[in-house]
Amino acid sequence: MKIHELQLTPAKPKKRIGRGIGSGKGKTAGRGTKGQNSRPGFEGGQNPLAKRLPKKRGFAAVARTEYATVGLSQLGELKATTITNAVLVERGLVKNDRLPVKVLANGSLDKKLSVELQAATQTARAAITKAGGNFTAIAIAKSPKKPSPRNRAK
Repeated sequence: MKIHELQLTPAKPKKRIGRGIGSGKGKTAGRGTKGQNSRPGFEGGQNPLAKRLPKKRGFAAVARTEYATVGLSQLGELKATTITNAVLVERGLVKNDRLPVKVLANGSLDKKLSVELQAATQTARAAITKAGGNFTAIAIAKSPKKPSPRNRAK
């Protein structure tokens, strides 16, 4: 038999179980009635998946601020003496000028810069001042909220 002699039949669509009595596999979904094997999550004595997976622990801050990061070596490569969000977006180091930016102490800085960004690590601040520059923490302006169509004045 050669590959061009094969007669392929289209795959039968998967039977969707538990989707109402009209489907033919509704109500008990093909598991019969009662008994151990009809129970959801039963895996034949093996520890069920819901028990095997790790449980969520800890706390995730809802109002956590996500920063775009820039290293000192990247700042040193820029020609501008005053570094702002707009300069970083123009050079392609940050995607959006509305993102808060944090300066990290990656690399070294040997030129005097005036850095006006949202945050910096202590080591990065020390490196900027050591090079003769200064760091100013500024708040990023939040974009004005658009009025929803329902609350708009008529």
